[in-house]
Amino acid sequence: MSNWRLAVDIGGTFTDAVLLDASCGQVTVNKALTTPAAPLEGVKIAVGHLLNRAQVTPGNITAPIVHATTLVTNALIENKTGRAALVTTTGFGDTLLIRDEHRYDMYDLQIEFPDPPISRQLTFEIDERTAANGVVLQVPSSAELTRLTQELKAARAESVAVCLLNSYVNPANERLLASELRKALGVPVCASADISPQIREYPRMITAACNAATMPIIGPYLEELQKWLSAEGFGGSVLMMLSNGGVVSAEDAAAAPIRLVESGPAAGALAAQWFARSMGEHRLLAFDMGGTTAKATLIEKGEPALTNTFEVARRYRFKKGSGFPVSVPSVDLVEIGAGGGSLAHLDQFGLLKVGPESSGADPGPACYQQGGQQPAVTDADVVLGLLDPKTFLGGDMPLDLSLAVAAIEPLAEGLGLSTTATAAGMYEVVSQNMAAAARMHAVERGVDLRGVTVLAFGGAGPPHACRVAELLDSNRVVFPVNASVLSAFGTLVSPVRIDLARSMPTKLTDVIPVERDNLLDELREEGRRVLLSAGVPERNIRYRYGIDARYTGQGNEITIWLGEGNAWVAPDDEVTRAFESEYRRIYGMTISDVAIEVVTWRLSARADPAEITTANSQTTSTPANATAVPTSTRAAVFGREQNAVEVPVYRRADLAVGATFAGPALVEERETTSVIRPGWDVTVAQDGSLIAGLGAR
Repeated sequence: MSNWRLAVDIGGTFTDAVLLDASCGQVTVNKALTTPAAPLEGVKIAVGHLLNRAQVTPGNITAPIVHATTLVTNALIENKTGRAALVTTTGFGDTLLIRDEHRYDMYDLQIEFPDPPISRQLTFEIDERTAANGVVLQVPSSAELTRLTQELKAARAESVAVCLLNSYVNPANERLLASELRKALGVPVCASADISPQIREYPRMITAACNAATMPIIGPYLEELQKWLSAEGFGGSVLMMLSNGGVVSAEDAAAAPIRLVESGPAAGALAAQWFARSMGEHRLLAFDMGGTTAKATLIEKGEPALTNTFEVARRYRFKKGSGFPVSVPSVDLVEIGAGGGSLAHLDQFGLLKVGPESSGADPGPACYQQGGQQPAVTDADVVLGLLDPKTFLGGDMPLDLSLAVAAIEPLAEGLGLSTTATAAGMYEVVSQNMAAAARMHAVERGVDLRGVTVLAFGGAGPPHACRVAELLDSNRVVFPVNASVLSAFGTLVSPVRIDLARSMPTKLTDVIPVERDNLLDELREEGRRVLLSAGVPERNIRYRYGIDARYTGQGNEITIWLGEGNAWVAPDDEVTRAFESEYRRIYGMTISDVAIEVVTWRLSARADPAEITTANSQTTSTPANATAVPTSTRAAVFGREQNAVEVPVYRRADLAVGATFAGPALVEERETTSVIRPGWDVTVAQDGSLIAGLGAR
């Protein structure tokens, strides 16, 4: 009996859909152009065509439908959010403008920051006060509440963020205010104590502000999505992918959309983790290149690292501090504007640059025939012969070579190069950009990427992966089955999970067990509620505990995890050993004569997903080293100084397990093309993955 699972991932350029029959491992995939003005339309098209191809009716899908999306990220980057208001303590209305007084470039006299998601005109103050020790000194009066409500109504606020001074210690005033505003205004209201109850005023306020600003975007979308699913006869609920690599119910996602900010990339990281474990790889670099951005995530010891803060909407992508530092747990990754839709241009010095601007889904690259006129990376790939215009998306979306050439020609004239040489330059620049970002990400974590296996996915990942690997001194690239929709697949292997935190700064030796346990009880109860609402049986819920700690007097903390269970069990000496070990790993030393201070307590509540096996892993082997047979040949260019060469073109579905072939070669499937550069050799693995190895150079 079939057991169908459906996953959807809305990207900047394409919306991906994956249908898995968990009973036999059969996988069916589809891609459709994203519809930015009405995201649900792209979902309807992608899912509708997918079900038709698989000959499955909506009623056959009774398992939860898992969804990843870039809606939150794009809304913040493009400043296309709802009309949100902010309520804060009297005297703190300028916090979003003052930020944390950090200058990401101290020598730039014209330094710029993104405009806050909530303007000063929509920021309101109220007389109240909670002391740093949590004692409520002043409760908002009824007259103040009436005045505030009238002002918010006059401002036509579509949502409200409440962020009061010291509410992370005692949220009583904040929750009182949020409750009253919900009843009086009838619009979504979020309290910073529920979104990010942590120290540091600006990060807590900007997190709450970003959350409120996106509530009018994600809430109506999820409501519309669930109505459509119900009308079509789907039997499953909706689970939303979070930035931390977990999934929660649509209702919880709508209440805290900021937790979805890296939803799609996190799904890709979870897919990479699944492949790493299935291949027995303890360490690999997940290289996810889509139509708008490229992401790199390092998988070590079988899983991606997490970070407790993520910076969104950077004014400059490589300049930390130029965006919004939201306090949400996220998969630790690097993301840059380097995708198939990334646009090429000449800078003020006449040098070729690619990205971060993208053509997106509308109008898309010039070759999409939708009105785009600027040269994009996909246009270059078509001109170089790496993509076949006639077979793009299986022929459902043919590309126009002449439009690609016409878009690149003005750029070529400016460089004094041929169109082909310019296209090759675009290919090289975008590959260099991605390799540089991955290398910087690794350096920041103290990791050497040389020799690491690269897992290539996303629609534009397979065409560029071998070149990126060469630049990283890697000699092994894995092209998994259904690589172009791997992020959507990742949602199917993601755990139901929520990561919660609350600050209570105290020296380790001064921690009062009862206060600590009461705090963790509250976090555990919230985690339990979220997982139960996502359909997880209580017996399957597991709790893991951690802390953010520092030496007393320092300004930054490190995170350590200290066991699982239904209660805190780590004694102080174990905490000390774990902290000193991690501190020594990062800084190469410890400070034994300074007390350790616990700043924030953390809890991760999770339930592992059901084990999934795809049909490819059950494929029987054919004789090893059997030579693959190409279906055709095509002229392709692999470098600016190189001439076009006739290369074999393989149809991926025809490649048997154990088959081998040498590069240069092109391997086509409906959703992407794997480009095997000269010097690389390929073997088809047992699970259907293409394993490319680079010989001695």
